[in-house]
Amino acid sequence: MIILKNVVLRRSAKVLLDGASTVINPGEKVGLVGRNGAGKSTLFALLNGSLHEDGGDFDLPRGWRMAQVAQNMPETDDSATDFVLGGDTRLTELRAALREAEDSGDGMALAHAYTDLADAGEHDAVPRAQALILGLGFKVGELQAPVNSFSGGWRMRLQLARALMCPSDLLLLDEPTNHLDLDALVWLEGWLQRYAGTMIVISHDREFLDAVTGVTLHIENARLTRYGGNYSKFEELRAQQMELQQAAFAKQQDKIAHLQKFIDRFKAKASKAKQAQSRVKALERMEKVAPLLAEADFSFEFKEPVNLPNPMLAITDADFGYVGDDGTKTILRGVNRSVLAGQRIGILGANGQGKSTLVKTIAREMRPLAGTVTEGKGLSIGYFAQQELDVLRPADNPLEHMVRLARELGPNARESGREQDLRNFLGSFNFSGDMVKQAVGTMSGGEKARLVLAMMVWQRPNLLLLDEPTNHLDLATREALSIALNEFEGTVMLVSHDRALLRAVCDEFWLVGRGGVAPFDGDLDDYQQYLLDEARQTRERLRAATDREPAAEAINIVASNDLFPLGMVEKSSKPTVSAPVGAADAREQRRLDAQRRQGLAQQSRPLRKQLLACEQALEQLNAEKSLLEGRLSSPIPPHELAQAGRRLKLLQTELDEIEDRWLELSGQLEVLAGRAAED
Repeated sequence: MIILKNVVLRRSAKVLLDGASTVINPGEKVGLVGRNGAGKSTLFALLNGSLHEDGGDFDLPRGWRMAQVAQNMPETDDSATDFVLGGDTRLTELRAALREAEDSGDGMALAHAYTDLADAGEHDAVPRAQALILGLGFKVGELQAPVNSFSGGWRMRLQLARALMCPSDLLLLDEPTNHLDLDALVWLEGWLQRYAGTMIVISHDREFLDAVTGVTLHIENARLTRYGGNYSKFEELRAQQMELQQAAFAKQQDKIAHLQKFIDRFKAKASKAKQAQSRVKALERMEKVAPLLAEADFSFEFKEPVNLPNPMLAITDADFGYVGDDGTKTILRGVNRSVLAGQRIGILGANGQGKSTLVKTIAREMRPLAGTVTEGKGLSIGYFAQQELDVLRPADNPLEHMVRLARELGPNARESGREQDLRNFLGSFNFSGDMVKQAVGTMSGGEKARLVLAMMVWQRPNLLLLDEPTNHLDLATREALSIALNEFEGTVMLVSHDRALLRAVCDEFWLVGRGGVAPFDGDLDDYQQYLLDEARQTRERLRAATDREPAAEAINIVASNDLFPLGMVEKSSKPTVSAPVGAADAREQRRLDAQRRQGLAQQSRPLRKQLLACEQALEQLNAEKSLLEGRLSSPIPPHELAQAGRRLKLLQTELDEIEDRWLELSGQLEVLAGRAAED
């Protein structure tokens, strides 16, 4: 287990953790939460060994293998498959050992190398790597593409896949969802739920934390507090704790006031001096309850729009795309949609399907390739780009951005464009003091996002176009954005993988995909079910295509799981063609068909027996796991705790292996059932 006991951590002169203590048991999935700058990344640095504690004791089990997502942008001409495969460091070492054995001609070393490679999973390493790549939203045709051919966001997905490829006992994930769309996010949740090791994740996506974690560590005021439960449970428990602390503080303050009143009244009287002195000592001995110092909440609001045209805009027979070096690339065709005043529209769809193209065209960043986009009179657009630097100048500071914006909009945009008024306005977005003079290029992602929001609010738009606005926002700022959008009187069009924000803000959805834009009748739960239904319908087509695909085994691995992005199907699925029936006698044909069905039944019988055995084993293991988890939730001696933790990890490994076998058998039975149905 991981043990922190009275740990002190500093970054320069700032103390980020002071006397922090906690225990993380093997196999636990932990969400690490706290305000930006509270010390989450610093704690990760302690865990991965790049930073040492300044005080206290820190213990990480020896021999634990660790994996984490590298934060640097990969620059290499290696193929996507080779790059992700390189994440399996054990396999890389064994391959090097095999080459050395081959060069030396040492037969014993060669035998050991082959045995070790087999134990490390050499036989299915490539399909496992490709399954991760496909699961994170890449197309089959991109598996062999050079890493440098992808954009920054897709390269960071490859970094994530590389970390997941690494065999590990401890997995550290720092904002793994930032570059994922909703489809890939659902797939990642499913993968992490099956991960057998210990996991610690930093994320500002509350629904993601709820789905993949069962313990929450909260950093606040240089302290580390452990809560049993996911993020929603943590919020509930913390609210109760804060309420109790506030009540205890208020009660103690009443008692202190009563004692102080007696002291002030009787300290000068000789007959009461002894009693007064006794109360002074009682005050000195009293252990003070700290006042409730809640973190300063960030809040803002969008000003009332000057006017609200209705409709805001109308799109008629439009084609959207872009003109590049290779000519015109059309992504969306025949779009016919209108946007009305007051609508709250969430835009759904996999990455690469055209969500950002749609938003950029409406935002006037791109022109439609065909058709028309008619704007209502007085339309004022506030655009939040997916990459904040698209609208920010790295060398300029926040005040310069606001001064320039005030000049561009003219005197009627706001009440005043004076520098002091602009400073005060920036202060309401937590840009105070010297920060208004800090170059934007040196700011964090969250600070840049807040500046873009400030500039949007200043413009008093009546249509907000938000393309992944929460990527760098902490949970408190996301909550503030949600409240502000709900109070906004204009129209909102939102692209986001933050399901909590989509649920809170949007009351209707557009689905972008298959080259078009259509309304989606339902909520986010319906959309997730839609993804699963589409996956089930395409699994057989994927399996049917595997014999003709270079990534056949990888496709089978992904297709055996309902949770995979639909984008991968685009280039991998091919129509199947039935063999023509010959001109044989009808009676003979029926006999052959009966023989074939009987053969299929004989093939399926042992598979069904194995499937039943797997189900029985899963039932027994899950029962033992539940008993063991119940035991771990109550106080037990340290040696029993360690033994129970090891057994729990072993149980999870066995469960994963049997579940994988169950999935494999189920897939084989589905294929046989499909053949029988064809007959």
